[in-house]
Amino acid sequence: METEDRLLTPGEVASLFRVDPKTVTRWAAAGRIGSIRTPGGHRRFRESEVRALLEGDAGAQAAFESGNVQQ
Repeated sequence: METEDRLLTPGEVASLFRVDPKTVTRWAAAGRIGSIRTPGGHRRFRESEVRALLEGDAGAQAAFESGNVQQ
């Protein structure tokens, strides 16, 4: 991970994938996409991971489809 990797909200990720924010939250709960929690309990997603999925990175895509994404 990059040291300056930007964190995205579920809404920002949803816009990129053109899905509802609740879908992104379900993906995270199912382990299909990695997320971290803020001290307040909100989910955030690493921009580099999201971009890799969007750009079709074979390794990231395989992990996404199999649900083997580390959190």
